[in-house]
Amino acid sequence: MEVQGEATMFDIDRWKEIISALKKNKLRSFLTAFGVFWGIFMLIIMAGAGKGLENGITDGVGQIATNSFFLWTQRTSEPYKGLRRGRWWSYENEDVDFIRKNVPEADIVTPRLFSGGGGGTSNTVRGERTGSYYIKGDYPEWAKIDPVEVTNGRWLNNVDVMQRRKVCIIGETIFKELFDADEEPIGEYLRINGVYYQIVGVIKPISNININGRTEESIFLPFSTMQIAYNYGNQVHIFGITAKPGHSASTVEEKVMAALKERHKIAPNDVQAIGHINLEKQFKQFSSLFTGIQILTWIVGIGTLLAGVIGVSNIMLVIIKERTQEIGVMRAIGATPRKVIGQIILESVFLTTVAGYLGLFLGVLLLEGFNKILEMAAASGSQDIFIKQPEVNFTVAVACLTILIVSGAIAGYIPARRAVQIKPIDALRDE
Repeated sequence: MEVQGEATMFDIDRWKEIISALKKNKLRSFLTAFGVFWGIFMLIIMAGAGKGLENGITDGVGQIATNSFFLWTQRTSEPYKGLRRGRWWSYENEDVDFIRKNVPEADIVTPRLFSGGGGGTSNTVRGERTGSYYIKGDYPEWAKIDPVEVTNGRWLNNVDVMQRRKVCIIGETIFKELFDADEEPIGEYLRINGVYYQIVGVIKPISNININGRTEESIFLPFSTMQIAYNYGNQVHIFGITAKPGHSASTVEEKVMAALKERHKIAPNDVQAIGHINLEKQFKQFSSLFTGIQILTWIVGIGTLLAGVIGVSNIMLVIIKERTQEIGVMRAIGATPRKVIGQIILESVFLTTVAGYLGLFLGVLLLEGFNKILEMAAASGSQDIFIKQPEVNFTVAVACLTILIVSGAIAGYIPARRAVQIKPIDALRDE
């Protein structure tokens, strides 16, 4: 073996030595490389699945106002000012102006009425076709909280509410069930609970958050029209409210509930009387969930990868043991400790990089295949998909490759240091 100066990493003879060393025990080299491959592969799959879940939930939320909350009434759980516990109570039209006056931090304050639907007795008729759908009475402002896409016609407007027009907006599922695909629904009439309403719009949801029933299976009436048609008086079923910019929805929610309790003589400590859901809190929980998933992904992935790297380090120790005499010859004819260490580290980096890159490639390939399946499922009309576009961004890929190189260097450095500590004369005598 001839040594002439320091060999570079592009030295063909050096690479031949690396390949030869790994080929001496193919099974051992394969199993060791598989540990690194599996670590990177699992890291990519888990990171991609976590990102897909985040994309699915974020896409499902759509453009709904994340600074919003919703309030509805429930039975009281505490007696108060001579009123018994367990009584029913309702919001009123006057509560809209009351909230705006007493809680200036509230921005949009819009009421809603709702009735029936969801697979019950048919409440909607068009010719010989019938269906059971959710009926909702809204102001135009409701779409500022939970936006919808108008696919035909228009959304409700203030004139509809002021003039109590008998018009309606239908979800896309209702259109598909009550009309033929080539029919024009705008201007047609539906009989809803015995009253005829003219269709002025067809919509589909932007988000998967359904307030009082699926949007695509709902019929929307002007709030004032539904209040009269259903004999609700001045009753309100639910409020949708947003906080003004710079104010926390959670803080505004507490102030609104306190004000409504005072107005309707509800005990301040009655936690049951007002049902509520706060989207700001929900999104903060989702954010914490995504962060936790990412941390868990990296802990498990790096832990699995570490096990593979330890395996690489162990096999390098075995290889060095088997090549003790060879290392002794190299040292005897002039190889410096730096060259020996560089040779061993290069072998280790080569093994981890090849195995890891293969794991990275197959992981990304599997995610792409899974993404194609999800796209086909979405195109077929499936709506119960909570994962969308599972992917690994460029930063994660670069981080994985960096981890591979550093891990390979570390895995090779420890055995390399042990190798150069052997005196050349002792190495040559080794059997």
